[in-house]
Amino acid sequence: PGQTLPHEGLAATRSCRTLAAAMATSWLRSVAQKWARTLPMCSQVASFDLVRGMATATHASSTMKVYKPTSPGMRGRVITRRDGLWKGKPWKALTEGMKRIGGRNNAGRTTVWHRGGGHKRVYRKVDFKRQLWDVTGNVERIEYDPNRSARIALVDYGDTHKKAYIIAPDGLKPGDVVQAGPSAGIQLGNALPLSSMPIGTMVHNVEMVPKRGGQLARAAGTYATLLKKGEDGYALIKLSSGEQRKVLNGCMATVGTVSNKNHSNRKLGKAGAKRWLGRRPVVRGVAMNPIDHPHGGGEGKTSGGRPSVTPWGKPTKGKRTRNNPRTDKFIQLSRHKAKRKRG
Repeated sequence: PGQTLPHEGLAATRSCRTLAAAMATSWLRSVAQKWARTLPMCSQVASFDLVRGMATATHASSTMKVYKPTSPGMRGRVITRRDGLWKGKPWKALTEGMKRIGGRNNAGRTTVWHRGGGHKRVYRKVDFKRQLWDVTGNVERIEYDPNRSARIALVDYGDTHKKAYIIAPDGLKPGDVVQAGPSAGIQLGNALPLSSMPIGTMVHNVEMVPKRGGQLARAAGTYATLLKKGEDGYALIKLSSGEQRKVLNGCMATVGTVSNKNHSNRKLGKAGAKRWLGRRPVVRGVAMNPIDHPHGGGEGKTSGGRPSVTPWGKPTKGKRTRNNPRTDKFIQLSRHKAKRKRG
């Protein structure tokens, strides 16, 4: 009598630990809520895992898919999630067959190296011009497009007009309404001339020549910012690379940034995944014979013995090859100078 049995003491210890853990979790939750009230941006940037005591980037983890290490190739494979995308086939009226050329020209000669093979694809006809003005369209679904890094959206313009594919901006969902034309509102997915947009608007699918179709900021995660609308008929935009370029005020652009912005964070995991994309192996010049490459040959392992060049002896790895004086006047700040300014 008056003595505590060993198992009773163990149970009491466990209950104390459980109570202490609950009190600690409650205290951490109250502190986090206090921070969220004082710093509302914290809840948008990251959510904190209170139980584990570590911060996790919720948005990044929710948009990336990490494969289980069931094989050496799957161990490091990370791709963007496709959970909310359309799982069926594309709209047939907006597709056409693609002929594979494997990097060859009309004479059958290889003009682009390291191309060939890959999964069979169907081309989706994307509307880059957005010339159907003052007609509202309903977004039916968001689809995966194997021919580009961005997602595409199927828009239904009603019984009087045909459906169309557009580049899906980040945040566009099925059921949203989009419109094109000078009278369209400044909202996600709407296309307007640059002259109808306020300064500071983030846009994508920007035309370089009116009615030619969007050519700038079409890849995943890219955008351009409208900096100025001049009286000379030109607007100044800033691209993701830092380049500042003049385009005509009448050029069309779509409001928002391009979807699938985590595309650059993917890891293919194995060489075969590159072959699925139609990319063949790349052989280093120093591993070739002198007849095949300027860096080839030599006894044992060599570094090439000269600055890096192409197989035809042209400088590479940083050598600038742009030579178009006709369009130089439209570039107000090159991406190289912008990079030096940032650095």
